[in-house]
Amino acid sequence: MDQNAKRYSSGEGIWTRRQCLKAPVMLASTAFAGPATDADPKIRGPFLILSTPFTSSGEVDWEDLAREAAFADWCGCSGMIWAQSGDDMQLLTKEERMRGMEVLAKACKGRRTVLCLGVQGKDTAEMLEFARHAESLAPGAIISRPADTGKSLEDMREYYRELAKVARRPVIIQTTGGGTYGGPSYKGPAPSIELMVELAREFSCFGYVKEEHTPIAERIQQLVKQQPPIRRVFAAMGGLNWLYELRLGAEGLITERMVYADALMQLWNSYRGDRKRARDIFEKFISITSLSRDIPPGLRGFQLYLFKKRGVFKTMVSRYRKPGETRVYHQELILSPVQIEEVEFRFEALKPYMRSGKFTG
Repeated sequence: MDQNAKRYSSGEGIWTRRQCLKAPVMLASTAFAGPATDADPKIRGPFLILSTPFTSSGEVDWEDLAREAAFADWCGCSGMIWAQSGDDMQLLTKEERMRGMEVLAKACKGRRTVLCLGVQGKDTAEMLEFARHAESLAPGAIISRPADTGKSLEDMREYYRELAKVARRPVIIQTTGGGTYGGPSYKGPAPSIELMVELAREFSCFGYVKEEHTPIAERIQQLVKQQPPIRRVFAAMGGLNWLYELRLGAEGLITERMVYADALMQLWNSYRGDRKRARDIFEKFISITSLSRDIPPGLRGFQLYLFKKRGVFKTMVSRYRKPGETRVYHQELILSPVQIEEVEFRFEALKPYMRSGKFTG
């Protein structure tokens, strides 16, 4: 038994295979029975990335970050992830990421929604700083992209093996990279199917994959065929093909769409027993998220308006960099009346699949 397996069996908040088999009620309440693996039964379904809220002066709004965690739980979301979006990796400082982990660990105590913390770094040493800090806070899982400075599969292998020495809970591998602190993004190869299988066999904490590297559908199918030792495959890419990827065997979704958490949970819970209903939810979800191409482009965009509308954020402020500059700026999103009208029109169609009542924190 490897070190991670021993840690799992010690019961430190981690489910062993034996515990999974003793929990038929929990397993039956999820959308899929899934393959018989030793995967943690809590690491499945929508694991949505938190959008970082900012004050009017451009500082991280720690109160609203904790409030967003409460919103995720109110929506019944399977899991929440922070910090993981490209905006967060590029525009948050190391100190902010460390503090945010602490804020969320405190905010998530006693909640059903699983907290997953992002620990990627520009290199192995920085990743280990984040990983050790995350481990000290005992989240439900951690997630990491490849290191920004990695250039080969061997670099990646060593990076994740070092993470395995620290990890005491499920580790999700994100298969594409993104730069940190305004630095260059990862330019090396994608994690190969063979490497992810190798890591899953070697370490009980691995085998969880956020697949978003092309050809996505083909790679999802290849990973699903490797269950076990692959333990869980998550779709990504804004959820734009999630219905298809569920058909291919994906058992969850990781993307920065937390403002729709309750609707996405309805889709997840409907898919196995009522695909017509799942399709209707998906069509309405795609209808509103497609506005991200124009109002304005990006995963945050008008979703900030919806966060404010739903009582989660106080502002619609985002950080940004100007091309060629390292300085970080901030600005408040301003939507025109006609843009607001269109957002409201499409949001209204999705509302029947959202939790009734007003979120109050």
